[in-house]
Formats: sequence, C-alpha cells, structure tokens
Amino acid sequence: MIKLRMNKPLERCKLEKTPAVTDPRYGCAPESRTIEEHIAKGVVIIDKPAGPTSHEVVAWVKEILKINKAAHTGTLDPKVTGVLPVLLGASRKLADTFVSDKEYVCLMKLHREVSEDKLRKVSGEFVGEIYQKPPLKSAVKRQIRTRTVHYIKLKEIEGKEVLMKVGCEAGTYIRMLCHHIGLALGVGAHMSQLRRTRSYPFGEDTLTKLQDLKDAYVFFEEGDESLLRGLIMPMEYAVGHLPCIIVKDSAVDAICHGADLAAPGISRIEEGINIGDSVVTYTVKGEAVSRGEATLNSEDMYKAEKGICVETKKVLMKPGIYPKGWKRKAEVAER
Repeated sequence: MIKLRMNKPLERCKLEKTPAVTDPRYGCAPESRTIEEHIAKGVVIIDKPAGPTSHEVVAWVKEILKINKAAHTGTLDPKVTGVLPVLLGASRKLADTFVSDKEYVCLMKLHREVSEDKLRKVSGEFVGEIYQKPPLKSAVKRQIRTRTVHYIKLKEIEGKEVLMKVGCEAGTYIRMLCHHIGLALGVGAHMSQLRRTRSYPFGEDTLTKLQDLKDAYVFFEEGDESLLRGLIMPMEYAVGHLPCIIVKDSAVDAICHGADLAAPGISRIEEGINIGDSVVTYTVKGEAVSRGEATLNSEDMYKAEKGICVETKKVLMKPGIYPKGWKRKAEVAER
C-alpha cells in the first residue's frame, strides 16, 4: 500500500499574494477524481521482476488496466498511466538533507581480495563528481560525461563480494562505477547484481507487484475500487517534492495552453524558491497544472505586480477544464 503522504501545496505555500478562491464547478481535488480519471492521471510503482524488459512490463500494465497509453521512467519502474513522466529523477535539498536522484543496492565482485581499509578508502574517492563513458549496450551516445555520486555505503564484505548502497545522480552507470573501482584497487571488479531501491521521491515501500495490480483491478470490476485507488497514486505525488505555487482559477487555462505564469495570476507562493528552480504550479484545489522554471525568487514574486514569474516548460493539465480567463491579442485588437 502507498505510504507517501498526499501532496498539500496549499499548506506549503505560506506567502499569500491574493486570497485563494476557487469555483467548485471546475476541476476537483486529486483524491476526488473518478476512478477512470484516477487511472488516466495516475502513477503506479511496479516492482519489476527479473527477466522481462521495461517495455514488456508497460505492455502488461496496459493490459491489466485496459488502457491505451502508458510510459515508464526506470528500473524501480514508475509506470505513468496517461501522463508523461515528469521530474521523477529530480533532486532537491529538503531541511538541509540532500536527497539523491537514484539509490541502488549493488553486489560488486572483486577479482582478487583486498583489505577492508583499502576498499573503503578507494571507494570513498569515487564520491563526488566522476567521469563516465556509457557502456557499449546503452541508449545514449557514448561520450565521456560527468555524474555525481552522493554516497557509497559498504554494507557487507565477504571475501571478494562487496554489498554496497550507492546514491547518485540520474544517468550514473553502476556497472561502470564497479569497473572503475576495481581498476583503482588494482585487482579488477565487476557488477554481479543490482537493484534500484529509490527513484526520488519513490522508494521500495511504494512498490506494487503486477499480480497485486491485477487483483486490485479484478476487485474494481466487481465494484470495489478502493484497492486500485490505494495502489495507483495521483500524478501529483510524482512532483510533490518540488517547490510549488498556487495559481488563480483565471490563470489555469492560459497555462494549459502553454502560457508563462505572470505575477497577477499567482495566489500563493512557497517560501525558499530561487531563480532557476524547477517549480510546479497548482490550482487552489491541489491539481498540478504545469512544471516550469522560476524567473524570480519567492520574495520578488510576492512583491511583483506584473511580469513573468515562471516560464512554463511542461503542461500537466489538459486545456478546457477551467474557464478561459484570458484573451488572445487578436481578440483584444478586434475590440
């Protein structure tokens, strides 16, 4: 069962620029969506079994839920049904504690035994910014690039086998990390087993087995949708770790058409937003509208009377759910 807490952007946005007022005739709180909307705008974290590819698992999820569209984002495998993956690999500094993009538990096999002191010392040298070249079997261009390793925790050492936990930036190849640690040790090493345990903000406590998803859908067909609602979470969970801004009802549809967020469209702002931060805009009801990039910090947004505060990068809500509260230039010229 999902253990993440529901994202409550209204509570997080302490800076009230304009009193939050919303028309109940338009939109609804994420937890109040119909089961069909809940599935279409939902995220389910699949515990992918060994063997099948991610694409095969996506096909099974589509078959189980009887939907036409689904997408996946990785090997902890969030499957995003009806909504493209957004920022599941993003990281953020929360309460002065760094949360890594990805976390893995890896079994590294050394080609010869080394002392524990040497192993810990050399492994520690790979924490921070490292250089990597993707392996031959990869979906990206093979060129040297930098990635950040946040931590390497050696959990167990038994002969030539080393169990370790690695927190790192998205796009880090753990297989290459093991290879390079082996080279630095002078004995050689390779990755024996790997499991992704966190794809921020989701961890192992949110995993769902395919059979459980199938059982929940069968119960839904028999009239009980509670299990399915428990396994599939609103898409707002996927972006709930990012800074947020509440927008007025009158600004929602413009953003849904790709417009940037201007100062007059803001109702409330979360404190601590800096220029360049990824932020999510929400309706007063808590629905995710868009993901964008802040062009001002929280304090300046609060004081601003005009100008763009957030550049829209990704629209998350379909147009037409909220009434149009804006006019195209051509319409203004006609008047």
